[in-house]
Amino acid sequence: MGVKVKLRNPDRLLEISGPRTVTALLNQLEVVSEGVLVIRDATLLTRDERLGPDDEIEIRPVLSGGSHPAGDGR
Repeated sequence: MGVKVKLRNPDRLLEISGPRTVTALLNQLEVVSEGVLVIRDATLLTRDERLGPDDEIEIRPVLSGGSHPAGDGR
């Protein structure tokens, strides 16, 4: 068994073999680490966190929106 990875936008499910760090996984998947959140069991993971062979994680893109100036009426 390997790490089960759920990617968002577009939605995909992968299984990656072997334990590794979050950074190593993102590098293997060619995902820019600054543009995503990595979540395991509703907990945000740091880039140096080790993933075990039975982990299930989700990789979500970071979404940001602008704010409207006060009194803008939008």
